[in-house]
Amino acid sequence: MTPQNNTVAIAMSGGVDSSVAAALLVEQGFAVFGVMLRLWSAGPETSNRCCSPEDVLLARQVASQLDIPFHTLDVKYTFKKEVVDPFIDDYAQGRTPNPCMRCNRIIRWGFLLESVLGMGASHLATGHYAQIHYEGNRYQLIRAKDKNKDQTYVLSVLQQHQLARTIFPLGDIKKNKVREQAAKLDLPIADRAESQDLCFVGDQDYREFLTDQGIHLSPPGPIHDEKGEILGQHSGLANYTIGQRKGIGVSKSFPLYVINKNMRDNVLVVGPKDRLGRTSFTIGHANWISGSPPKSGSSIHARVRYKAEEVGATLRAFDHAHAEIQLSKPVPDVTPGQYAVFYEGEECLGGGIILP
Repeated sequence: MTPQNNTVAIAMSGGVDSSVAAALLVEQGFAVFGVMLRLWSAGPETSNRCCSPEDVLLARQVASQLDIPFHTLDVKYTFKKEVVDPFIDDYAQGRTPNPCMRCNRIIRWGFLLESVLGMGASHLATGHYAQIHYEGNRYQLIRAKDKNKDQTYVLSVLQQHQLARTIFPLGDIKKNKVREQAAKLDLPIADRAESQDLCFVGDQDYREFLTDQGIHLSPPGPIHDEKGEILGQHSGLANYTIGQRKGIGVSKSFPLYVINKNMRDNVLVVGPKDRLGRTSFTIGHANWISGSPPKSGSSIHARVRYKAEEVGATLRAFDHAHAEIQLSKPVPDVTPGQYAVFYEGEECLGGGIILP
C-alpha cells in the first residue's frame, strides 16, 4: 500500500514494535512523523501504561534517532469518557468488558486517525501484527505472518474507510526479526519487555481500581452449585469471570469453575468443567469489516477471547448488528461483554459483543 502524498504518521508507544515500524517506514522512503497519545490514568501518581513518562522519553529518543518529528496529542477526556467509564459501567452490570476494543475503534482509529490526517498524513501506521489486502474492491484484514503475535482479534472493530488509511509495517515479519532489527539499528528499546495489563489501572488490580473510583460493586451473596445447594459466599459478582477456577473460595471433591453469574438474585453458580462449555450464543453491536455480515449459514471459525482456541462455527445474522452463533463444540470461555471474532481462512471478518 503506497500513500498518495508519501507522508505517514506512526503511532508510537515507546515499545519495540512501533519503533521498528517507524524505522521500516523511514527506510522505505516515506516522510514519517511520530505521534503519541496522552491517555487518562487513575491519578497524579499513577501513569497510564501506554504513555508513562518513560514511554514518552523512549519514543522521543527513537524519533530523534530516526530524525523524524514527534508529537504528543492529549486525549485524556475522550479516553476517560469513551473507554474507562464504559469499562466501569460494564463491571457494575456484571459483564466482563474488553476496553482495548473500544480504544482501537474510538480512540486510535477515531480520534488519532482523524488528527493525523488533519496534520497532513495520508495514512496512519501502527506496530500491530496484521496485514491489509485489497481485493475485489474492498479491503481485507488478514492474519499476520507471525501467528503467535497476530492481532487481528483486537483490530476486528475496524471498517473499510479506516483500513484504507492504515498501514501495518510488521504484518509480514516475525517478532524475533523485529527485535533483531531493533538491535541492528541500535534503538534504545530493543530488549524492552511488553506490557499486557490494562493501561489505565497502573499498578493496581482492576478490582482495587474500581473501588478507588468509588464504584460500589455488587454486594456479597451466596455461591450455589447447579442443584441450588449453597456452598459458600462470594465477595461480589463483579470479582468473578465465567470460567474462573482459582480464588472462588469453595471446594468439592472435583475442581469447581464459575459457570454462571445470576445478576438478578446475586448468586454465583459453580460446577464441574464439563458444565462450563457453551455451543451457542448471540452477539450484538457487530462490526463487519466488509460492510456486510457473512451469509447466514456460512461455515466460519470463531474466537471468543483474544487467546482462546478458534472453533468451527455457523453464523445466522438477524440484522446488521446482531447474530446467532452455533459452535462445532463446547467452548468454556463464552463470557458476556467479551468480543467474539470471526474468521474465514486467513481473513478476519469482524465480530461483536457476546450478549448475556
